[in-house]
Amino acid sequence: MVEQAGLVRIISNGQLLEDPFLDIRDRVGSSQLEQGLLSIAFHPDYQENGRFFAYYTDRAGSTHISSFLVSNDNANQADASSEIILLTVNQPYPNHNGGQLQFGPDGYLYAGFGDGGSANDPLGSGQDPGSLLGALLRLDVDHSPGIYAIPPTNPFIADENRRNEIWAWGLRNPWRFSFDRLTGDLFI
Repeated sequence: MVEQAGLVRIISNGQLLEDPFLDIRDRVGSSQLEQGLLSIAFHPDYQENGRFFAYYTDRAGSTHISSFLVSNDNANQADASSEIILLTVNQPYPNHNGGQLQFGPDGYLYAGFGDGGSANDPLGSGQDPGSLLGALLRLDVDHSPGIYAIPPTNPFIADENRRNEIWAWGLRNPWRFSFDRLTGDLFI
């Protein structure tokens, strides 16, 4: 269970465990309604590698996608000091932060970023493929720690004027999305 203030809790056999799985309240800014710890996603090989990813806004309002590791000593506790920030995006306003992380059926990490906020996208971010705002990103996170790669089938892979991380753009605030289990189609 993800708590916006920066905690991830475990419910086991219908009971909330006393100790949180992850506590990053010291680095999460959640004073605004659409900020905070917004999502986590466990690596498809989590049982083997203990890696998971978090999407949160920091105290200055920037968004981070970070990787973490589970503790070597306790499967019900993450190592908060293992954080490696993969990507930081400045958020010009406190709303429209997007917020979901999810691994797709292709094994890549998808991240929804809102258009940066305010009203009516005053910076035009949702229509700017040179910005990561207003976009759904697709990242290959199976590389050296702190490094991600661009999947070779991302649409702007060969365009130096557009962000190669972008899978889809022109979005207002993709805070939830899902993959159809039968077809693999993406719904935002």
